[in-house]
Amino acid sequence: MTQSNYQARAELYLGSDRATAFAQGPRSFRTAAQAIRFAVEQAAPVSLRGARMVIGDEHFSGDDLLRLHRSPDFPLPRRH
Repeated sequence: MTQSNYQARAELYLGSDRATAFAQGPRSFRTAAQAIRFAVEQAAPVSLRGARMVIGDEHFSGDDLLRLHRSPDFPLPRRH
């Protein structure tokens, strides 16, 4: 993910599986970085199983969100 993608508007779906995540609908975030931080640091850990973040035509899974949060390029302070 590029630095500009971290600043892109994002929709985040969370749930214990993909069907549940999409059934509950998205949460909108002003930036992908905020969505990633919310998913990893604030949402229930089980929610990452079905997590999907959507930025335009790009889709990221829960494993992708963890990887992006751990990346040295992540632009926000990490809470843990």
